[in-house]
Amino acid sequence: MNPRWLLKAKRWAQNPPSPAKIRFIAAILGICIILFAIERLFGWPVWLTPHDLRRLQ
Repeated sequence: MNPRWLLKAKRWAQNPPSPAKIRFIAAILGICIILFAIERLFGWPVWLTPHDLRRLQ
């Protein structure tokens, strides 16, 4: 583990983030987990798949 991470953890323990910031980060993580679950359940849409235009010529 990098010593910088230990210093950041010490600083975070001394000055914890506000409850609003914790809720914001939890909401972002929740959205990411929901998107991952939807992608796993229904698969990746074909219209979002990039195509190599050089190969099509």
